[in-house]
Amino acid sequence: MEKNLPKAPKVEDRTKDMSFLEHLEELRWRIIKGMAGVLFGVIIAFFFSDFFVNDILLGPTKSTFFMYDLIRIDAIDLTLQSRRLPGQFFTFWGVLFVVGFVIGSPVFFYQIWSFIEPAFEVTTKRKTFLTAFFITFFFVIGISFGYLILVPFALQFFTQFQISDVIRNDFDINAYFSSLTTWVISCGMIFQIPIISYSLSKIGLLTPELLRKFRRHAVIASLVLAAFLTPPDPVSQILIGIPLLVLYEFSILISRVAVKQRKKKLDKAFSDNED
Repeated sequence: MEKNLPKAPKVEDRTKDMSFLEHLEELRWRIIKGMAGVLFGVIIAFFFSDFFVNDILLGPTKSTFFMYDLIRIDAIDLTLQSRRLPGQFFTFWGVLFVVGFVIGSPVFFYQIWSFIEPAFEVTTKRKTFLTAFFITFFFVIGISFGYLILVPFALQFFTQFQISDVIRNDFDINAYFSSLTTWVISCGMIFQIPIISYSLSKIGLLTPELLRKFRRHAVIASLVLAAFLTPPDPVSQILIGIPLLVLYEFSILISRVAVKQRKKKLDKAFSDNED
């Protein structure tokens, strides 16, 4: 005689009856675990700090930076100064934290998505891990695009732009670090568009038809966003605008897949209720 063994509870079974304070406690521990991953990344960045400071942070300031030859930019060296007493100190630790966040982002995204995903659908650890992987994948692709494409164009534009020959372009190290971080992290966030499209489509707030309807609006929005993120030259704006449009078209395909999955799930639930 077979024994009916109890099934392992799914994520939503453990969370659907939780009180508001229990959800806050769950979120707190998720954030702590995610930040532990970031802290691990900061420790790694600290041991390799010379590489991350000299080759990663300061790499684009040198005319010998490898991307300048690949994207055909006639580059010049960028002169940096520290105009505040703690300027280099804050920059050093800022680099370690940003690099540590990138290294620890898989853990951080997994923990945050583990808290959010039960609100969207029935989920398992495998699905949560897979979604966190894609979030991290698009984030890394985005920051790579920002660092390797956007940063070189933006830096050389501002370095070589002069309103008078008597004014020398010497930039503050904190301003340089802030601008580089903003450009790179912004691209990482922008490349999350397919993930957002999938999530909203799974809960019925977005459809491929709606995305197609606003395609022309998306083109204008992409150009405006590209103009906001890049220097005021057409080449940089096109280099940002094209990936944004590609991401939008890819999001339409992702939305179509998510809507089919949702429809299949609803049809199955309806047929089960009829039985």
